[in-house]
Amino acid sequence: MSNSALEKLVWVLIYSGLLMVCLGVFMMRQDSALGWGVVAAGAIDAATGVALIWVRSRRASHTP
Repeated sequence: MSNSALEKLVWVLIYSGLLMVCLGVFMMRQDSALGWGVVAAGAIDAATGVALIWVRSRRASHTP
C-alpha cells in the first residue's frame, strides 16, 4: 500500500469513527445497548485510524 493511499485510509477511518460515535450517542435515547455498540465500534474505528498515523510515521517515504 502506498503512503498516499495509507494517508487517505487514515482520515476515512478517523472521520467515519467519529461520525459513528456521534450517531451512537443519539441512538442511546431509543436503545441504550445498540447505542453503546455503535459508540464502541466507532471508537475502535477512530483508534485504528490513529494507530495507522503512527504506522505511517514509521514508514520510509519513497520519493525519488
